[in-house]
Amino acid sequence: MKQYMTEKEPFLDPSLTIQELSNQINIPVRDLSILINHHIDQHFFDFVNEYRIQKAMSILKNPLKNDLTVLEILYEVGFNSKSSFNTYFKKYTNLTPTAYRNAS
Repeated sequence: MKQYMTEKEPFLDPSLTIQELSNQINIPVRDLSILINHHIDQHFFDFVNEYRIQKAMSILKNPLKNDLTVLEILYEVGFNSKSSFNTYFKKYTNLTPTAYRNAS
């Protein structure tokens, strides 16, 4: 599943649901939920958002993408709202997206 998330990047779809992901990787929803909750110890949205934040971090560190605004990046990685993006980003990195970009 982690390989699928990394290679296919289904998290870039802002409307991704656990149902949709289970269909894509051919695992029953209940099994996928147990896998994420008990084996990875996360809730579905935390699991998905972690991939989104990692993708955003790589974009923010990429000098060729310096012209992209934080708003453009958050939509590109699958977030719908600036506040939830900033909250997750800070929770994951202890920095705001702008501070993270400037720290490079």
